[in-house]
Amino acid sequence: MVVKSEDGRELRSFTFKQEDQSQEVRAVERRVLLETLAAQLPHDVIQFSSKLARIESNPDGETLLELADGSKLLAKILIGCDGIRSPIAKWMGFSKANYVGHCAFRGLASYSEGQPYEPRVNYIYGRGVRAGYVPVSPTKVYWFICFNSSSPGPKITDPSVLKKEAKELVKNWPSELLDIVDATADETVSKTPLVDRWLWPAVSPPASAGKVVVVGDAWHPMTPNLGQGACCALEDAVVLAKKLAGAIKSNEDHSSVEEALRSYGSERWPRVFPLTVRAYFVGSILQWENPLVCSVRNNIVIPKLVRLGPLLEHTNFTPESL
Repeated sequence: MVVKSEDGRELRSFTFKQEDQSQEVRAVERRVLLETLAAQLPHDVIQFSSKLARIESNPDGETLLELADGSKLLAKILIGCDGIRSPIAKWMGFSKANYVGHCAFRGLASYSEGQPYEPRVNYIYGRGVRAGYVPVSPTKVYWFICFNSSSPGPKITDPSVLKKEAKELVKNWPSELLDIVDATADETVSKTPLVDRWLWPAVSPPASAGKVVVVGDAWHPMTPNLGQGACCALEDAVVLAKKLAGAIKSNEDHSSVEEALRSYGSERWPRVFPLTVRAYFVGSILQWENPLVCSVRNNIVIPKLVRLGPLLEHTNFTPESL
């Protein structure tokens, strides 16, 4: 990892193994991950462009789903992994995810003849703005630019406008960042508000209701400041699969499935709630604007005080065998 200030000065450089022998970083393109997971399923079980219009619980414990095209599905078990704006989470009583005061431009730069960057994470810190980039394959580099904003602002989809706004934020920053933005395919550029949801005990709904359960961003959206959002969703899936497999194999009545879903929520909450809170505060610190505070961060905190070993303990997760 290399950390720089906005003027290109290197604040710190290290490998994760130097900080903690148990740690490593693997950057994976989201599309590749999704395609890899989908490839493990029968080819005809995934139905795309299926917008959910209505949810209704039946007295027998099944859940009726009505799609926008009028078709209906009857689910014995409903797993809501439908993202931050999950209609299933809304139906279960979860509040809308909370805007945290930052937005982020993101993109995936493509280099047909091979990307020129070393396989390491690169961070650049400014005042109220930070950026980063990391190679995700021999030909692609993921990047982001995060900035403070009092509101999410209007939704913009024109990639040329998005690139222009992103580059304007970092116009005097190291040139390699601007080059990466220029090399980004239009269809991969986005601007999104950063949001989260704090699952306060005794206030937030449980992760399941009957035989309906939520996982990942549908349940615990968190800011990307710890890089754990998708990781936690995968952890959710492993734990939930283990719980459900045991309940289904027991051949008992549907109450065993409901208990399995409750057990999943009870086991996962102590992990995802603290991570959500920690991610929020890490982001707040990294988005400082005060010039004096930023100077202390760049000249003292990052190069001399921060030790990543303790800060990376949250990434340790060892699931039971499925």
